Amino acid sequence: MAKQNDTRQKNSTGLMALVADRSFYVLGVILFMIVWQIAASLKLFGADFSEAFSPLAAILALIEMIKNGELLHHALPSLRRVLVSLSLAVVVALPIGVLVGYFRRIEQLTYVVFQFMRMISPLAWMPIAIIIFGVGDVSVVFLLWLVAIWPLILNTSHGAGRVSPLWVNMAKTMGALDMGILRKVIIPAAVPDMLTGLRLAVGVSWIILVPAEMLGVSDGLGYFILDTRDRFRYDQLMATIMVIGMIGYLLDSANRWLISKFSWKI
Repeated sequence: MAKQNDTRQKNSTGLMALVADRSFYVLGVILFMIVWQIAASLKLFGADFSEAFSPLAAILALIEMIKNGELLHHALPSLRRVLVSLSLAVVVALPIGVLVGYFRRIEQLTYVVFQFMRMISPLAWMPIAIIIFGVGDVSVVFLLWLVAIWPLILNTSHGAGRVSPLWVNMAKTMGALDMGILRKVIIPAAVPDMLTGLRLAVGVSWIILVPAEMLGVSDGLGYFILDTRDRFRYDQLMATIMVIGMIGYLLDSANRWLISKFSWKI
Protein backbone atom coordinates (compact mmCIF):
# COMPACT_ATOMS: atom_id res chain seq x y z
CA MET A 1 0.00 0.00 0.00
CA ALA A 2 2.84 2.37 0.92
CA LYS A 3 4.61 1.56 -2.36
CA GLN A 4 1.44 2.34 -4.30
CA ASN A 5 1.11 5.67 -2.52
CA ASP A 6 4.76 6.50 -3.27
CA THR A 7 4.27 5.58 -6.92
CA ARG A 8 1.15 7.73 -7.17
CA GLN A 9 2.93 10.62 -5.47
CA LYS A 10 5.88 10.35 -7.87
CA ASN A 11 3.54 10.19 -10.87
CA SER A 12 1.62 13.19 -9.60
CA THR A 13 4.82 15.14 -9.00
CA GLY A 14 6.12 14.25 -12.46
CA LEU A 15 2.84 15.31 -14.07
CA MET A 16 2.86 18.63 -12.24
CA ALA A 17 6.46 19.27 -13.30
CA LEU A 18 5.57 18.45 -16.92
CA VAL A 19 2.56 20.79 -16.86
CA ALA A 20 4.65 23.56 -15.28
CA ASP A 21 7.35 23.06 -17.92
CA ARG A 22 4.86 23.14 -20.83
CA SER A 23 3.08 26.16 -19.40
CA PHE A 24 6.06 28.34 -20.26
CA TYR A 25 5.47 27.65 -23.96
CA VAL A 26 1.88 28.84 -23.58
CA LEU A 27 3.05 31.82 -21.54
CA GLY A 28 5.43 32.83 -24.33
CA VAL A 29 2.55 32.86 -26.84
CA ILE A 30 0.36 34.89 -24.48
CA LEU A 31 3.12 37.46 -23.92
CA PHE A 32 3.64 37.73 -27.68
CA MET A 33 -0.08 38.39 -28.21
CA ILE A 34 -0.08 41.02 -25.46
CA VAL A 35 2.90 42.85 -26.99
CA TRP A 36 1.23 42.64 -30.41
CA GLN A 37 -2.00 44.11 -29.01
CA ILE A 38 -0.13 46.90 -27.21
CA ALA A 39 1.69 47.79 -30.44
CA ALA A 40 -1.66 47.96 -32.26
CA SER A 41 -3.22 50.05 -29.46
CA LEU A 42 -0.33 52.52 -29.64
CA LYS A 43 -0.96 52.74 -33.41
CA LEU A 44 2.59 51.62 -34.21
CA PHE A 45 1.26 50.07 -37.43
CA GLY A 46 -0.15 53.41 -38.56
CA ALA A 47 -3.09 55.45 -37.35
CA ASP A 48 -5.44 54.16 -40.05
CA PHE A 49 -4.54 50.47 -39.99
CA SER A 50 -3.61 49.56 -36.42
CA GLU A 51 -7.06 48.25 -35.59
CA ALA A 52 -7.06 45.95 -38.63
CA PHE A 53 -3.57 44.73 -37.72
CA SER A 54 -4.47 43.85 -34.14
CA PRO A 55 -4.47 40.21 -32.96
CA LEU A 56 -8.19 40.36 -32.14
CA ALA A 57 -9.04 41.45 -35.70
CA ALA A 58 -6.76 38.73 -37.09
CA ILE A 59 -8.39 36.02 -34.96
CA LEU A 60 -11.88 37.12 -35.95
CA ALA A 61 -10.82 37.15 -39.62
CA LEU A 62 -9.32 33.68 -39.20
CA ILE A 63 -12.62 32.37 -37.84
CA GLU A 64 -14.38 33.95 -40.82
CA MET A 65 -11.90 32.31 -43.23
CA ILE A 66 -12.47 28.92 -41.63
CA LYS A 67 -16.24 29.24 -41.86
CA ASN A 68 -16.37 30.32 -45.48
CA GLY A 69 -13.76 27.76 -46.58
CA GLU A 70 -11.15 30.25 -47.77
CA LEU A 71 -8.51 28.88 -45.39
CA LEU A 72 -8.64 25.34 -46.73
CA HIS A 73 -9.00 26.58 -50.30
CA HIS A 74 -5.65 28.34 -50.08
CA ALA A 75 -3.75 26.29 -47.49
CA LEU A 76 -4.12 22.91 -49.21
CA PRO A 77 -2.56 23.99 -52.56
CA SER A 78 0.36 25.53 -50.67
CA LEU A 79 0.96 22.33 -48.71
CA ARG A 80 0.66 20.27 -51.89
CA ARG A 81 3.28 22.38 -53.68
CA VAL A 82 5.69 22.14 -50.76
CA LEU A 83 5.27 18.37 -50.37
CA VAL A 84 5.67 17.72 -54.11
CA SER A 85 8.81 19.83 -54.31
CA LEU A 86 10.27 18.19 -51.18
CA SER A 87 9.55 14.71 -52.53
CA LEU A 88 11.34 15.54 -55.79
CA ALA A 89 14.21 17.12 -53.87
CA VAL A 90 14.63 14.02 -51.69
CA VAL A 91 14.70 11.74 -54.74
CA VAL A 92 17.42 13.85 -56.38
CA ALA A 93 19.43 15.16 -53.43
CA LEU A 94 19.89 12.15 -51.15
CA PRO A 95 21.65 9.90 -53.71
CA ILE A 96 23.85 12.82 -54.81
CA GLY A 97 24.68 13.68 -51.21
CA VAL A 98 25.67 10.08 -50.40
CA LEU A 99 27.92 9.84 -53.47
CA VAL A 100 29.52 13.24 -52.81
CA GLY A 101 30.19 12.34 -49.19
CA TYR A 102 31.60 8.86 -49.88
CA PHE A 103 33.65 9.41 -53.06
CA ARG A 104 36.25 12.14 -52.61
CA ARG A 105 36.72 12.68 -56.35
CA ILE A 106 33.00 13.36 -56.81
CA GLU A 107 33.17 15.81 -53.91
CA GLN A 108 36.08 17.60 -55.58
CA LEU A 109 34.28 17.71 -58.92
CA THR A 110 31.09 19.17 -57.48
CA TYR A 111 32.31 21.37 -54.61
CA VAL A 112 32.79 24.67 -56.46
CA VAL A 113 29.66 24.26 -58.59
CA PHE A 114 27.45 23.34 -55.63
CA GLN A 115 28.74 26.21 -53.48
CA PHE A 116 28.22 28.59 -56.41
CA MET A 117 24.68 27.39 -57.13
CA ARG A 118 23.45 27.35 -53.54
CA MET A 119 24.48 30.97 -53.02
CA ILE A 120 22.12 32.18 -55.76
CA SER A 121 18.85 33.43 -54.34
CA PRO A 122 15.91 31.32 -55.53
CA LEU A 123 14.05 34.55 -56.24
CA ALA A 124 16.66 35.28 -58.92
CA TRP A 125 15.44 32.16 -60.74
CA MET A 126 11.86 33.47 -60.96
CA PRO A 127 12.16 34.97 -64.48
CA ILE A 128 13.89 31.83 -65.75
CA ALA A 129 11.21 29.61 -64.18
CA ILE A 130 8.49 31.61 -65.93
CA ILE A 131 10.32 31.53 -69.27
CA ILE A 132 10.89 27.76 -69.13
CA PHE A 133 7.74 26.50 -67.39
CA GLY A 134 5.31 29.39 -67.80
CA VAL A 135 3.09 30.85 -65.11
CA GLY A 136 1.54 28.32 -62.74
CA ASP A 137 2.20 25.41 -60.42
CA VAL A 138 5.22 24.00 -62.25
CA SER A 139 7.21 27.21 -61.81
CA VAL A 140 6.38 27.33 -58.10
CA VAL A 141 7.35 23.68 -57.56
CA PHE A 142 10.58 24.24 -59.50
CA LEU A 143 11.59 27.17 -57.28
CA LEU A 144 10.75 25.26 -54.09
CA TRP A 145 12.66 22.23 -55.38
CA LEU A 146 15.65 24.41 -56.15
CA VAL A 147 15.59 25.73 -52.59
CA ALA A 148 15.22 22.32 -50.96
CA ILE A 149 17.96 20.33 -52.70
CA TRP A 150 20.94 22.24 -51.27
CA PRO A 151 20.42 21.63 -47.54
CA LEU A 152 19.58 18.01 -48.35
CA ILE A 153 22.70 17.48 -50.49
CA LEU A 154 25.07 19.28 -48.12
CA ASN A 155 23.81 17.66 -44.92
CA THR A 156 23.68 14.20 -46.49
CA SER A 157 27.20 14.53 -47.86
CA HIS A 158 28.39 15.74 -44.45
CA GLY A 159 26.82 12.70 -42.78
CA ALA A 160 28.22 10.29 -45.35
CA GLY A 161 31.68 11.87 -45.18
CA ARG A 162 32.04 11.68 -41.40
CA VAL A 163 31.49 7.93 -41.11
CA SER A 164 34.41 6.36 -39.27
CA PRO A 165 36.98 4.85 -41.66
CA LEU A 166 37.18 1.90 -39.25
CA TRP A 167 33.60 0.96 -40.16
CA VAL A 168 34.35 1.18 -43.87
CA ASN A 169 37.58 -0.82 -43.57
CA MET A 170 35.83 -3.45 -41.48
CA ALA A 171 33.14 -3.83 -44.14
CA LYS A 172 35.81 -4.12 -46.86
CA THR A 173 37.69 -6.83 -44.94
CA MET A 174 34.43 -8.78 -44.79
CA GLY A 175 34.20 -8.64 -48.58
CA ALA A 176 31.74 -5.77 -49.03
CA LEU A 177 31.91 -3.80 -52.27
CA ASP A 178 31.18 -0.08 -52.62
CA MET A 179 27.47 -0.63 -53.21
CA GLY A 180 27.17 -2.84 -50.15
CA ILE A 181 29.11 -0.34 -48.03
CA LEU A 182 26.82 2.44 -49.18
CA ARG A 183 23.65 0.47 -48.35
CA LYS A 184 24.75 -1.11 -45.09
CA VAL A 185 27.15 1.43 -43.57
CA ILE A 186 27.13 4.88 -45.13
CA ILE A 187 23.40 5.47 -45.63
CA PRO A 188 22.31 4.25 -42.14
CA ALA A 189 25.06 6.34 -40.53
CA ALA A 190 24.02 9.43 -42.51
CA VAL A 191 20.33 9.24 -41.49
CA PRO A 192 20.63 11.87 -38.69
CA ASP A 193 22.18 14.38 -41.09
CA MET A 194 19.62 13.53 -43.79
CA LEU A 195 16.80 14.33 -41.37
CA THR A 196 18.51 17.56 -40.32
CA GLY A 197 18.80 18.50 -43.99
CA LEU A 198 15.12 17.69 -44.48
CA ARG A 199 14.20 19.96 -41.57
CA LEU A 200 16.23 22.82 -43.07
CA ALA A 201 14.73 22.16 -46.51
CA VAL A 202 11.19 22.28 -45.15
CA GLY A 203 11.86 25.54 -43.32
CA VAL A 204 13.45 27.28 -46.30
CA SER A 205 10.81 25.98 -48.73
CA TRP A 206 7.98 27.23 -46.54
CA ILE A 207 9.62 30.67 -46.32
CA ILE A 208 10.11 30.91 -50.10
CA LEU A 209 6.58 29.63 -50.76
CA VAL A 210 4.91 33.03 -50.30
CA PRO A 211 6.95 34.97 -52.90
CA ALA A 212 6.93 31.89 -55.19
CA GLU A 213 3.13 31.84 -55.17
CA MET A 214 3.14 35.38 -56.48
CA LEU A 215 4.09 33.99 -59.91
CA GLY A 216 0.54 34.06 -61.19
CA VAL A 217 -1.12 31.08 -59.51
CA SER A 218 -4.80 31.49 -58.62
CA ASP A 219 -4.68 29.99 -55.13
CA GLY A 220 -2.33 29.42 -52.22
CA LEU A 221 -1.39 31.41 -49.13
CA GLY A 222 1.08 33.61 -51.02
CA TYR A 223 -1.57 34.46 -53.61
CA PHE A 224 -4.12 35.14 -50.88
CA ILE A 225 -1.84 37.67 -49.20
CA LEU A 226 -1.78 39.72 -52.40
CA ASP A 227 -5.54 39.28 -52.77
CA THR A 228 -6.24 40.55 -49.23
CA ARG A 229 -3.97 43.53 -49.82
CA ASP A 230 -5.78 44.44 -53.03
CA ARG A 231 -9.17 44.13 -51.28
CA PHE A 232 -7.94 46.17 -48.27
CA ARG A 233 -8.79 43.25 -45.97
CA TYR A 234 -5.79 43.77 -43.72
CA ASP A 235 -7.36 41.71 -40.96
CA GLN A 236 -7.42 38.71 -43.31
CA LEU A 237 -3.87 39.52 -44.36
CA MET A 238 -2.71 39.27 -40.73
CA ALA A 239 -4.77 36.12 -40.26
CA THR A 240 -3.04 34.57 -43.29
CA ILE A 241 0.35 35.49 -41.85
CA MET A 242 -0.69 33.77 -38.61
CA VAL A 243 -1.71 30.66 -40.56
CA ILE A 244 1.62 30.60 -42.41
CA GLY A 245 3.46 30.78 -39.11
CA MET A 246 1.33 28.07 -37.48
CA ILE A 247 1.65 25.64 -40.39
CA GLY A 248 5.40 26.28 -40.53
CA TYR A 249 5.64 25.54 -36.81
CA LEU A 250 3.71 22.29 -37.22
CA LEU A 251 5.92 21.21 -40.13
CA ASP A 252 9.05 21.95 -38.12
CA SER A 253 7.63 20.07 -35.12
CA ALA A 254 6.98 17.04 -37.33
CA ASN A 255 10.57 17.16 -38.52
CA ARG A 256 11.89 17.44 -34.97
CA TRP A 257 9.83 14.36 -34.07
CA LEU A 258 11.34 12.47 -36.99
CA ILE A 259 14.84 13.46 -35.89
CA SER A 260 14.21 12.30 -32.32
CA LYS A 261 12.59 9.09 -33.55
CA PHE A 262 15.09 7.90 -36.14
CA SER A 263 18.37 9.61 -35.25
CA TRP A 264 21.11 8.01 -33.23
CA LYS A 265 24.51 9.06 -32.01
CA ILE A 266 27.61 7.63 -33.56
